[in-house]
Amino acid sequence: MDFDVTWLLLGLPIAFILGWLASRLDLRQLRIENRQAPKAYFKGLNFLLNEQQDQAIDAFIEAVQSDPDTSELHFALGNLFRRRGEYQRAVRVHEHLLSRGDLSKADRHRAQYALAMDFLKAGLLDRAEEALQKLEGTAFEAQARIALLANYERSRDWTHAAQIAQKLENSDHGSFSPRLAHYLCEQAAAAEPSAAQDLLRQAVQTAPGAPRPRLDLATSFQAAGQTEQALLTLEEAATRSPAAMPLIAGPMATLAIACEQGGRILDLLKRSYDASPSIDVLEGIVALEAATNGSLGATARDWYVQHLEREPSLVAAAKWIAGEKLEHEQFHPQVQRALDHAVKPLTRYRCAACGFEAKQYFWQCPGCQTWDSYPARRVEEL
Repeated sequence: MDFDVTWLLLGLPIAFILGWLASRLDLRQLRIENRQAPKAYFKGLNFLLNEQQDQAIDAFIEAVQSDPDTSELHFALGNLFRRRGEYQRAVRVHEHLLSRGDLSKADRHRAQYALAMDFLKAGLLDRAEEALQKLEGTAFEAQARIALLANYERSRDWTHAAQIAQKLENSDHGSFSPRLAHYLCEQAAAAEPSAAQDLLRQAVQTAPGAPRPRLDLATSFQAAGQTEQALLTLEEAATRSPAAMPLIAGPMATLAIACEQGGRILDLLKRSYDASPSIDVLEGIVALEAATNGSLGATARDWYVQHLEREPSLVAAAKWIAGEKLEHEQFHPQVQRALDHAVKPLTRYRCAACGFEAKQYFWQCPGCQTWDSYPARRVEEL
């Protein structure tokens, strides 16, 4: 049977026309889908920029329903839920992403980190810890370790916090030595006296320039009756951390009086005061003058006057007036009460990171949880 070429010539144009029509239909459908998806996406973005988060969430949900495979929209939606405090919905979004078999390795790690952040923000510390530990060896390893560090600090798990800080220190992600020293000091506070001193010595070696380990070690020596050793430790702290002298001066003066070494320590405090005047250092000098020189030394009022000549201090003025005879002495108690009330806010410590003020000195701010954010000087002297 001979092959009829006529049918081939007729079939080729028909096949071409059918193929062209099919491609046009596919292109048309693709254009419709592409127009719909970006429209919902940009609509959500516009709402987000205008801080209309409810409308933005609705728009992104619409976009995700149109294209369930779009992982970026899932991430955007999950982050929005977390920002609004809807942690349960954020967890569901990120768990849905992790359940997908077609998710790339990079996106899987990203979803795992986002899920850990959901748990952390929700206060589910155990689940956050478990999620963060799964990120070891990934591109999110450093971020996960920093989040784990914050997690352990919140739960006051200082042993694990020290382990993570050491890993960060070893991987060249900045210096964590001062924070490691704080963790050791926190562990020492809950340990037996002998073990506490070992931990504090380790803290001194970890961060030689940090004042806290030596201050805590001196307190430990003093509690054990080793006053001379405590005084020597504070002298080392003064040498290593001169900026912390306002914190050191008071305990140092007390120990110097107990060890009958007031003259030597008085000279040290005077040199420190001349270099950088401070009310706390001045109080240490006044105490030592009274104990060492008695009536031969300068009186407290003399020192307060000298301080006022150098610094405009309301605190020093209130202390000076406390021992001064006024013309209308019958009104002195009322005036003194008013002055003491006025200077109270000036004697507080203020966090340099968030501005949180406190009557006592904190190594970690109770407000923003930042370490070493309190200057050693009081509000009036800042």
